[in-house]
Amino acid sequence: MIGSLLIHNARIMTPNGLFDYGWVYCEGRRIALSGVGAAPELEGTLRLDAGGLILLPGFIDVHVHGAVGHDTMDASPDGLRCMAQFYARHGVTGFLATTWADTRERIQAALETVAAARGPQADGATILGVHLEGPYLNPAKCGAQKVECIRRADPIETQAFFEPGVIRLLSLAPEYEENRRLIAECVRHGVTASAAHTGATYEDLVEAARLGLTHATHTFNAMTGFNHREPGAAGAVMTLPQIRCELIADGVHVHPAAMRVLSRVKGADGVVLVTDAVRCAGLPDGEYMLDARSVMVKDGAVRLPDGTLAGSILTMDAALRNYIEATGEPLERVWQACSWNAARAINLADRKGSLEVGKDADLALVDENINVCLTVAEGRVVYCDKKRLACS
Repeated sequence: MIGSLLIHNARIMTPNGLFDYGWVYCEGRRIALSGVGAAPELEGTLRLDAGGLILLPGFIDVHVHGAVGHDTMDASPDGLRCMAQFYARHGVTGFLATTWADTRERIQAALETVAAARGPQADGATILGVHLEGPYLNPAKCGAQKVECIRRADPIETQAFFEPGVIRLLSLAPEYEENRRLIAECVRHGVTASAAHTGATYEDLVEAARLGLTHATHTFNAMTGFNHREPGAAGAVMTLPQIRCELIADGVHVHPAAMRVLSRVKGADGVVLVTDAVRCAGLPDGEYMLDARSVMVKDGAVRLPDGTLAGSILTMDAALRNYIEATGEPLERVWQACSWNAARAINLADRKGSLEVGKDADLALVDENINVCLTVAEGRVVYCDKKRLACS
């Protein structure tokens, strides 16, 4: 049973700004009270002195495939739990287990496994659902997706994928008529449709947005680039206000200057930091098997033998750190890129993504360098750096 927790002597990041000295009281899975100044004395409550560290909303990663040797496509409850524990050590309190283009049978197995495991994880981040990345992509922009498994949307197959009720985000190439019809189905099911691995023109994206597409998967990567005469998919997602843009801020997938451009055109509300991490995340450099294919982890990147990037080994705390450095913006201006914007993107902002009374007690306590000292997921302490805090 979840008890009560009072974190005090903290700098607290709220939608109304950063409060230099305050407290948050969590009762069960919710934030029950918060305030500025000295904390109240509450009996039967675990008190944790934050020592002036910064309390942020817990990070939400809506695009992450795996970590520490495990992958969503393994369809393993134990694997999902290990992934959740690794993410929690980096401030993540909720994530979407993300699939790859594969056979119908393997995708269905992954969906059903996540559906059964969804929710709080022991000492780990909460599984919020699934990001279905593919298989409805453009083979010419496949990246590390298995080109032989890429296909256009089939209503019988997609209905089976929707059936477990676990998909929250669905990435597709919107230039195909079959996939455009799927956008309408996503809207009907309350699923966020995203442009991904796409050769779409600017006009294709405008039409997709009109149909209800509101998200862009790993912006700039595996999409038509910006040109002053043909703005392409990149130009469309940057300029259409209803589209939020994912960003892999590892310094490999996107140049820091491009991160600055995206930050400035989309504003504080429009960028969603993601990791796109794969099963090699959290492991040392070396050669690994991604699925049936080998990849090399070296110099902060994961690559297929031909040099193609194959996801990342990024963590969310590092993504925020890199984003701050690339944009030159203070934490107060960009914190929501790793929490609130993601919650809004997948329709969970009524209970997640910001430190407000009544919302889930999803918290990340960090220092000035975004090193994570404590992670609380729905009121449960799921990670504590005991060298920095008295968490017993």
